[in-house]
Amino acid sequence: MPIETEKILIVDDEPNIRTILSRHLSKISYPCTIAENSQRAMEVLETDPHALVITDIRMPGRDGVWLLEALKAKWPDTAVLMITALDDSQIAINCLKLGAYDYLIKPLHLEEVTLATQSALEKRRLVIDNKQYQEELEAKVVERTAKLQDALADLELNYDHTLEALVAALDAREHETGNHSKRVAQYALLLSDSFDMSKLDRMDIYRGAFLHDIGKIGVSDNILLKPGKLTANEWTEMQRHPSIGYNILKQIGFLDGALKTVVSHHERFDGKGYPKGLRGQEIPLGARIFSVADAFDTMTTDRPYRKALTYPASRDEILRCSGSQFDPKVVEAFLKITERDWLECQRSGRDPHSKK
Repeated sequence: MPIETEKILIVDDEPNIRTILSRHLSKISYPCTIAENSQRAMEVLETDPHALVITDIRMPGRDGVWLLEALKAKWPDTAVLMITALDDSQIAINCLKLGAYDYLIKPLHLEEVTLATQSALEKRRLVIDNKQYQEELEAKVVERTAKLQDALADLELNYDHTLEALVAALDAREHETGNHSKRVAQYALLLSDSFDMSKLDRMDIYRGAFLHDIGKIGVSDNILLKPGKLTANEWTEMQRHPSIGYNILKQIGFLDGALKTVVSHHERFDGKGYPKGLRGQEIPLGARIFSVADAFDTMTTDRPYRKALTYPASRDEILRCSGSQFDPKVVEAFLKITERDWLECQRSGRDPHSKK
């Protein structure tokens, strides 16, 4: 169904083509304007935006290809249909690569004109709707980031209390996120003891693990809280959260060292993770440690759809995935930690500021 503001500009040097198309489209409720050449079309559009331009390719002076490129450069949201003779078909195909929505071959059939027009305008609506959705989403991320930065104004006075406040913001949306993040951070800290690193490096891993899902602030509720399987588009949106988290936290100076864990926490040792598909040693050590800690907590925690696995079962699964999902060196470190130590860490944790 035509929308009132969706005006169509018809550009053709042949008066009879302009007349036939404008009369036909006007009869089915599309307001039409005509132009005899590309220059006149640009003049019209400067003062009167149109949703769709239908233009002939071969015209005296500046042809339809020139007009297409000019439109896409100046008014990229304008849909364009090309009109061509049979021997222009290759040019028409090239026009599709330049951004035309479709092309019509002479002699024109009015039913085909109608279908192509409706299809082009519908596609344009979808493109604009998607662009507006992305802009709104980005605006929400900017807004939430600004609020987050305000909340962190005095962060250097009390690091840990502020970090807990950040994770609590997620807990309001996902009831398990806060506890999960605390446990995973403690597990990552325990694992980091097996590696030759400074206290600062251990704190960076702890904070990165604790804040790993902060980017979900920028994921809409209908995706984050959806009970069923995500669609392909929704899954693509969900996969943005490590990058969103990175962009949120990168402006907080003392968290610089934690960013590598945040942005890479869904990478896999075999390169099949996201967002960058890093492989092996390309993945920061903190993220490789986090991966094992996160999997261990996931398996040893009750879920609505299953009971927690036993320590031996979880240990065997982590060992099975060594070299594919997990770094073998981190798995080796994991296996050297006793079940008793893991249970103690789960129960009481430890002070991340301690030297050990």
